[in-house]
Amino acid sequence: MRLKKAEQRFNLTARDYARLAAFRYALRSFVRFSEGAAARAGLSTQHYQAMLILRACNDGEPITINDLALQLMIKHNSAVGLVDRLVRQALVVREPSSTDRRKVELVLAPRGRQVLSKLAAMHRAELRRIGPVLERFFAEFSHGGPSAADAMSIDPSRVDDRSNSKDLPRRSRAGRQLSKGLHGRR
Repeated sequence: MRLKKAEQRFNLTARDYARLAAFRYALRSFVRFSEGAAARAGLSTQHYQAMLILRACNDGEPITINDLALQLMIKHNSAVGLVDRLVRQALVVREPSSTDRRKVELVLAPRGRQVLSKLAAMHRAELRRIGPVLERFFAEFSHGGPSAADAMSIDPSRVDDRSNSKDLPRRSRAGRQLSKGLHGRR
């Protein structure tokens, strides 16, 4: 049996598979919550993510369309279209770059800050709701505890069934700065 040998080689048990499946379920549940919240605000998840990126950078730290494309893991021309839509909705403003005439810098408009604040508050509340579940999962997973899969029980009635992903591995300077902020290093 080839499968058993592979599982033995990597020391995988049914519980390990259950833990990974439960973790992916929790991630997808949060993504679905996020998609629904953004849709109710009249935004796509990319609109919401773009606005988060713009707001998360330090005041005075310029964000270009290229920076945004790298953070969103989309192509530059897709980011241009996304920014065009955000500008039309009066959520984002393009400003001439102070250092390079060929570039524009992106800034949240007052309406964008208002919409983003409401959405971010909803997301923070949801993370606070599922946070203890995730903490138990990580504690049990890192210690090999027996009930990590059970620790991931999330109410499926709170989520929709949609997902989206794109792959571009590079991160911009602004993205590295955001990552540092997420991990408590400033």
